[in-house]
Amino acid sequence: MPDHDLHPATDLLLRDARLPGRGTTSDVLISAGRVAAIGAPGTVRRDGAAEARLDGRWLRPALWDEHVHFTQWVIRRGRLDLSAAASASEILAIVREAQHRPTGTGTGTGTGTGREDVLVGYGFRDGLWPDAPSLAALDAAAPGRPVVLVSGDLHCGWVNSPAAALLGVRPEESGLVRETPWISALQRLDAGTAPSPAAYREAAQEAARLGVVGIVDFENADNVGAWPARVAAGVTALRVEASIWPDRLREAVERGLRTGKSLDERGLITVGRLKVVVDGSLNTRTALCWDPYPGLDPAGPHACGMQTVSPAELGGLFTVAREAGIGVAVHAIGDRANTQVLDTFEEHGMPGVIEHAQLVSAGDFARFARLGIVASVQPEHAMDDRDVADRYWPGRTDRAFAFRSLHEAGATLRLGSDAPVAPLDPWLAISAAVTRSRSGRAAWHPEQQLPREVTLAACARGRTRVDPGDVADLMVLEQDPAVMPEERLRDVGVAGTLLAGRWTWNALEG
Repeated sequence: MPDHDLHPATDLLLRDARLPGRGTTSDVLISAGRVAAIGAPGTVRRDGAAEARLDGRWLRPALWDEHVHFTQWVIRRGRLDLSAAASASEILAIVREAQHRPTGTGTGTGTGTGREDVLVGYGFRDGLWPDAPSLAALDAAAPGRPVVLVSGDLHCGWVNSPAAALLGVRPEESGLVRETPWISALQRLDAGTAPSPAAYREAAQEAARLGVVGIVDFENADNVGAWPARVAAGVTALRVEASIWPDRLREAVERGLRTGKSLDERGLITVGRLKVVVDGSLNTRTALCWDPYPGLDPAGPHACGMQTVSPAELGGLFTVAREAGIGVAVHAIGDRANTQVLDTFEEHGMPGVIEHAQLVSAGDFARFARLGIVASVQPEHAMDDRDVADRYWPGRTDRAFAFRSLHEAGATLRLGSDAPVAPLDPWLAISAAVTRSRSGRAAWHPEQQLPREVTLAACARGRTRVDPGDVADLMVLEQDPAVMPEERLRDVGVAGTLLAGRWTWNALEG
């Protein structure tokens, strides 16, 4: 990854830093975007270098979020918050209370549909609701006004009749639209509503304050075109790997794009992987499994979930991507989906990434390592979905969100958030992976807890130390997360973040 325009012209000397694996404090010199020297306090010097005193704070490799839908994360604030609702009736009450507020008050968003009165909410999770959603009930809650409610997992929407007509979808009697028709509708909803550069800058800065230097953006959009423009507009706090979706694959091939190719003069944005979604989600009961979901007709067409891309179609995409030098990342949540995707990787002799890997067959754990498949997982989802998994994957949760099993089988782990499904905050992922607990609840399947250093490495692309020659993507912490109390892992104090030696967040001078 080029870094010719990332680092400041002036060298930086960090005084009195604590480094992983070193018993005493050290001085660290950063030059040309890399760690140039490490030595005992007072022994490292460089004329003209700027200096910052760390006073015994910890200096560790900075973090990546390996799975983000960045535009969805940015615009979530302008949508009606549905995350606390525990039933369909509570959702309807929220909609009734909000329906008369004009767009722009935090309850709606402009759309690309030509209508600015659409009420948009985000964050409902209906897997454990005691009552069912209803198209008629949502129509009655906001007579005449289009209402679009986006699920917390982004895999379905609850719409009323005016919204269905506006978006060109045919909802079920429940008002729900799922998977491929919904994903297309969500694209139409968001078309022409890109947030301002200032909104992107603010969101990137929030990530930097948490020690994040990079993200993998899986937004279903023209990421390779949009991100260089954002950098030009001043969104420079993050490295970004910009994914390619199947509908843009041919264009990417024609442009000669290859995974790892730089897309901007500063070297911040690179071409990421082809992103393919082959099944649904647990909360929407569309993740493709070997066993049927409780409560669904076992003979029904989607009793075991939904297959959105067949193995044959996936294989065709693999062939095109491999010949073009484009890596592949595949969304697979159910155990049947994971088996099929592993089969496809094996048939094509390709390494790659499986995103989520939430339910894995016992015989498939070792295949991740043998085939060179990275498991890109989101530990906070295990905390969000533990009760849903207990209900809909009964008798199988010993291999659900099975991070320890993947690690012990030799798989490479990478951690992310899937923001906005979970917050873009790696410390939440770290805490969930280490403790398997949240809000004082007993640990869920504690046998799947990850060791801390494994977890920290999985958030830092395998880095656990700071050594001479390393790219100076670093964070300054008030405490050492490798030994601090578990209950504090969700709120680690980040005093500074450096991207190639350039401060993107600095609270040391405050």
